[in-house]
Formats: sequence, C-alpha cells, structure tokens
Amino acid sequence: MAHISVHREDIALEEPVLVEGLPGLGLVGKIAADHLVESYDMAHYASVHCDGLPEVAIYDADGHGVEPPVRIHADEERNLLVLQSDIPISPSAAKEFATCVTGWLDDRNAFPLYVSGMQRSDEQTTDIFGLAVAGAGEQLEGLDVSTPDERGVVSGPTGALVYHAERAGLDALGFVVEASPQFPDPAAARALLDTVVEPVADVEIETETLVEKAQEISEAKERLAQRMQQAEDESSQAQPVGMYQ
Repeated sequence: MAHISVHREDIALEEPVLVEGLPGLGLVGKIAADHLVESYDMAHYASVHCDGLPEVAIYDADGHGVEPPVRIHADEERNLLVLQSDIPISPSAAKEFATCVTGWLDDRNAFPLYVSGMQRSDEQTTDIFGLAVAGAGEQLEGLDVSTPDERGVVSGPTGALVYHAERAGLDALGFVVEASPQFPDPAAARALLDTVVEPVADVEIETETLVEKAQEISEAKERLAQRMQQAEDESSQAQPVGMYQ
C-alpha cells in the first residue's frame, strides 16, 4: 500500500518548507538537496513507499546500513524538509508518486519548493523563473526570479508534483533553473540555493563549496546525469512548447 513512513516522531515541525530534489536536467534539484542534507546533517525523517517506485536498497560508503531510494530528511531547528532521491522516477509511476507525496505534504501543512532544470540559453547566465501554485503568488514577491519568457511545460515527476499540488489546492512554488543539459551543474544548484531556498526557508546556506568542489561533484554525479539523458521521460525538466503547438 502506498504510504510515507515517518521514523522520527520526536522531530517537531510546524508548516515546514520542503525542498524537492528529484533527478532532472542538470541535476539541479538533486545537487541542491544533497548539499542541504550534508551541510545540516539532516536526519532521515521518513521513507517514501509510493506505488511504482523501484524496490531497491541504497548503501553508502563507510557504513553497513541500507536505506530506501527515496527519502525525506528533516531539520527541526530550521523547520526544513528535503525530498531526496537516488533514482529517477519512471513516468509510469509519476502519477501515483505525486498523489502520494502531495497528500502527505498537505496533511502536514508543508510548503514545497519544486525544482526543474531547463536548457541554458546563454552559457554566461543562470536565470531562474518562478511559478506560483495554488495561492502562493505572494511568496514570490521579493525574490530575484523572473517570469517565464514564453509558454512552456514542466515534465517528468516534478511536473506531476506541480500538477497535483495545483489540483489539490496545495500552496507551492515551482522554479525553473537554467542549467547544462549534458552535465551536472553545481553552479545552477548554488544559484537556486542562494536566490530561492535561503530567503524562502529563512535559513543560511553555505554554498562556496559547491563552487570549490564543482569538478568533484560533477564527476560524482556524471553517471546519474548520463542515465537521465538516456531516459528523457524520467527526467524532470522544463521546456518551451510554443504558442501554436
């Protein structure tokens, strides 16, 4: 049965901000989510057991334990949640996954920040476009984000999450971040953290290491990035659709 299993009932959260970090174009959300979990030493708060997710176990270096591939981490002090995934979400599972996660977030009055990468139009810039979901328009005020230049679509599992949040009336924000379509993009992840996550979640985030370790991060994430390129339908991304398409 689809559910999200909470392991840490001792962690008290009140209307927390959730940062979504599913693998997508440029791995922007994934890199940002991993950085938050590592920087704050966030606790493994809940495991995501939504229908359609692969039943695989994740192991890590320097330890004997295993954990599920999709997890929610929490930081009580910062009232922050991070949705972290070590696998791409199949299109066939996107609907069930989004329904499962959206219901859980709604029950906890969480405020999600959804992230999608879009192919960078200028190698010298990393523009971020903000999207308001349900009644969250005021939350965009004061952020250094733009409105989209043209009509577009957010696809993949992140698109499903945005769709179901709108359908359920769950206040949320979506962010389209320009990034490399071929390689992991730590610079785009840093822009997301500095420009969006820090002011919305009202937290201080050290992001210098994302620049200092850019090559190391890119190499570590390159295999996942290649897999995402080979399975575009599983990759959360935003792209223009044109007025007459």
